[in-house]
Amino acid sequence: MSSTDGALESHTQRTRSIWWTVVAYAFLVGIPCLAVAALLRVGTTLPASTGVAPPSRLATAGSSFDLALLAGQLVVVVTAARFCGWLATRIGQPRVVGEMVAGLLLGPSVLGRIAPGVGAAIFPPSSLAFLNALAQIGVLLFMFVVGLELDVAHLRRRGRTALLASHASIVAPFLLGTALSLGLYARYAPAGVAFTPFALFMGAAMSVTAFPVLARILADRGITSTPLGSLAIACAAVDDVTAWCILAAIVLVARAGEGGSLAVTVLGTAAFVGAMVTIGRPLLARLAARFSRAGASADNFLALVLLAALAAAWVTERLGVHALFGAFLVGALLPKPSPVLEQLDAKLRDLLVVLLLPLFFAFTGLRTVISLGADVATWAAYAAVLGVAIIGKLGGTSVAARVSGMRWRDALSLGALMNTRGLMELVILNVGLDIGVLSPMLFAMMVVMALVTTALTTPLLDWLQGRATAS
Repeated sequence: MSSTDGALESHTQRTRSIWWTVVAYAFLVGIPCLAVAALLRVGTTLPASTGVAPPSRLATAGSSFDLALLAGQLVVVVTAARFCGWLATRIGQPRVVGEMVAGLLLGPSVLGRIAPGVGAAIFPPSSLAFLNALAQIGVLLFMFVVGLELDVAHLRRRGRTALLASHASIVAPFLLGTALSLGLYARYAPAGVAFTPFALFMGAAMSVTAFPVLARILADRGITSTPLGSLAIACAAVDDVTAWCILAAIVLVARAGEGGSLAVTVLGTAAFVGAMVTIGRPLLARLAARFSRAGASADNFLALVLLAALAAAWVTERLGVHALFGAFLVGALLPKPSPVLEQLDAKLRDLLVVLLLPLFFAFTGLRTVISLGADVATWAAYAAVLGVAIIGKLGGTSVAARVSGMRWRDALSLGALMNTRGLMELVILNVGLDIGVLSPMLFAMMVVMALVTTALTTPLLDWLQGRATAS
């Protein structure tokens, strides 16, 4: 065969591969998107929700700052988080699973039930606004770090497989979550919330993957650089970007009736993102290069970047999207890799892991009420939420990966990794509770789902890896 014939055959194979990916994408992503649109249309015909009243924001009126009480709360929260995190690592679970459990233990579901007087003394309602303020600062910094660790080079290396698998891992649980909303809306949606934002949020909450937790699991198992590990990182990166874009759109829809113009918000957000990409990104790159060449400490660069992240958070919050989106955007636009950014990441991560994120877990636990005396219908709803989350995420990812040419065992392993939700899920759930599209009962169901799906990842991988070794 001549070199010309070989080049022609290679070109033909690449063309067939591209067309096969397009067809698979149309079936695995396009058709479910059409189904979501049809379900939303059906949902608009449902009677208005008569569920519980939407959760109110934390009241600060009458609150008095007590430094001694706050210091005591920090001692309790950090101690519980470190101890439960240590226990989690002893049984082979990620530390974040133990920290999530610690938050639930400190809330009304456990401490408030076993020793309500102690719980009320440590976390009186008048102090929660101050605890929430620290927790929200922690989440803002966390989202900035998530963006900082997002490396688009993974996307380029894995190409079409990552795009197909990641988008299928979003639309499959999104579709099932939207379908589940038809059954949950009447009883569990906050009163007065329209079906469309409720269903869209349920779909988005089912679709998220915890990029930082997934990366830690891969590193702990030493498979980050393997084909499976690099593909999982690429898929999680696409998931992060897509999920936060979807969430931003849902927040816009949910807040459309709060007095602002939806068109102004959409145009303002588009203009801000465009300005950040075309002007902010090159400016941040020049700053990072300048500090890296100088070999200076990251302190000054840290101050400049944090100012940029907080300013972007303020802009997106004022636009009606959410402050978290702005912080994430600044982190994602920073150039990688960079020595000064590695210093920046290390400085922020220590503060987040030790103090601020445990506060967020504790605050989430204080908002979570799991009623052991719930009726059969409520426990069935718990099971449905968990089942839809696992089937949609693990199943959707696995099928798409298999269609892309992976073996079933590797495809299922990728699905198990993408089913990790962790802290990212809790961040999204707290956004839903704050904007009033989640009721406290449904919030508790989703928190339990986030905990269980994250805890399932390691045992599933161990089982699949064991089968691979045995064969």
